[in-house]
This record gives sequence, C-alpha cells and structure tokens, in this order.
Amino acid sequence: MMFGQKIIDYEKSIDDTKIVVIGGGTGLSTILRGLKAFTSNITAIVTVADDGGGSGVLRHDLGMIPPGDIRNCILALADTEPVMEELLQYRFKEGILKNQSFGNLFLAAMDGISENFMEAVRKMSYVLAVKGKVLPVSLDKITLKAKLKNGQIVSGESNIPKAVIESRSGIDSVFIEPKNAKALYEAVIAIREADIVILGPGSLYTSIIPNILVNEISDELYKTKAVKVYISNIMTQRGETDGYNVSEHINAILNHAGKDIIDYVIVNTGTIDKELEKRYLEEEASIVNFCEKEINNLNIKIIKGDFVKVKNEHVRHDADKISSVIMKNFIDI
Repeated sequence: MMFGQKIIDYEKSIDDTKIVVIGGGTGLSTILRGLKAFTSNITAIVTVADDGGGSGVLRHDLGMIPPGDIRNCILALADTEPVMEELLQYRFKEGILKNQSFGNLFLAAMDGISENFMEAVRKMSYVLAVKGKVLPVSLDKITLKAKLKNGQIVSGESNIPKAVIESRSGIDSVFIEPKNAKALYEAVIAIREADIVILGPGSLYTSIIPNILVNEISDELYKTKAVKVYISNIMTQRGETDGYNVSEHINAILNHAGKDIIDYVIVNTGTIDKELEKRYLEEEASIVNFCEKEINNLNIKIIKGDFVKVKNEHVRHDADKISSVIMKNFIDI
C-alpha cells in the first residue's frame, strides 16, 4: 500500500478535517455510512440528473429536483432509529404509488412547504439529525445526454445504458443541458474549503461525471488544495463501463473535467467466489482490473486493498475498510 501525505497534525481533531464526497447512487451513500463512524464533518455533493424510477416520476409530475439520491445520502448520514430508516426506505407495492419510496414523498412534501429544494433538504436533514451536510450539485433542472461511439445522441440518464446495450455501441461522451447549469453556491464553497475530496464510487457516466460537468464544480476541483481521491468501482457496469479497467475509468473523468482533478486512486485487489463471478459474467459484468504502469503514467498514486463486500449476492465496497484506509492514509488517527 502506498501511503498518502497526512493532511492534519496531531493537534487537530478528526472533526476539524473537512471531507467532501461527490457522486450519486448507492455508491455514494455506502461510503458516507462508513465515513460517519469517524467524523461528522462530511459534505455530500449529489448528482441531480436522475430521471428514472420513483425519482423520475416525481421529477416529471412535480417539476422538482429528483429526490432519490439525496434521500439515500440523508439517511446514510442520519442519526435515527432503524424503524425510521425502514419507513423512509419503504416502497409501496401496489396502487398509483407502486415502487414509490416513502422517503421520496417525504422530501417532496418538504419541497412543497419550502421556498426551494435546498431548504427542503435542510429541513429533512434537521428532522433526521443528519451528521454533516447533503447538497444537490445544482438547483437547475439538469438533463444528462450521451453521445455514443456510433454518433447516436441519447437523452435522459435512465435511457443511456439501455441505448448502449440495444445499439451495441459504447459511450463516447456525456454532456448536460443546460450546459451552463449553475452549481449550488454551498457546494462550491465546500470544495474550496475541503481537506479531502472523494469522487465515487458509483456509476461512472451517470453518477460521478454529471457532477463535474457543472463547470464551477470542475473548476473548483482543479483549484482546490484538498487531496483528491477517486474510489474506483469493483465491478464493470453493463451499458456504461463494459470492459473498462481502472485507468479507463480515470481517463473518462479527466477527459470530461478537461483538467487533472485526481491525486490518488483507491483500487480493489480482492476477488469474489467463482459462482458469484459466473453470475456476474452472465450479466456481462466483471471485476475491474488495473495496470499500475498505466495509472502511474497519469501521475496518480495508487492505494490498494481488498474492499469486496458481498451483500444479497451483490458485490459492494466494504465501507468500513474504505473509510479506515482514507483515515489512515490522509489523517492522523
């Protein structure tokens, strides 16, 4: 393991260290659960490009920012009883609310009694005693689009993987509309004042990159003096990163940011059992491999470890191990 440069001294407490985590989906909320065991000084900056599932329904019906990823991050950082989390994660099984999350409806109701979506997020965070902050990357209504390698343009975050699979053509690039979407001011300041900024893990093109397509975010990531760490995915994702290795993940981020915004990459060296690997291969997904030389050529330092955790037959990052590695490498604990 290659150890990073410590960013605080022994006279400074862990809670004085400002950590910003950027992404979306289950990957972001997973890492937040691990980090909150060490510190409450966490800010999550969350993509707002989601347009599928229950979030997509509320986005289209109510014209609100999609609440799903925000909800998951709030719950990840909340100090609440298990029954409350179970309630907020509950999905209705029938009727017009089928597949809708109660937590989404809760946040939608908060949005209805608030001046804007950010105020709704603050109110929900207060009610659930959140440790840290959860911030949408923007309050603009952002649509994610992709240009495939065959030249096809696909509109909508949820449509991109489907189009890749159907056309058998990979993603060339993604972009957002409006192109001049304005970053939430609090998100910009959080990056500017951060000691550590973490990208990922999560869906490369639909959870991580949409955040850095907001110009002020990529600009601040380039200018910040924080240590910038990318947590690479453990498995490839069908319709997004088929066959990608770690350096291809990194290059996609750097190409979309237009500048160098990664200092370290955390990569997985763990394996999964043959039966589970076979099931993933049947779904056209596999473990993300890495070549140290390729990553070193990008002037990015590598931190390696076995971070595999299997839950309900799905491969996830072990949030406790990842968080411990971050603390030990960059913070004196």
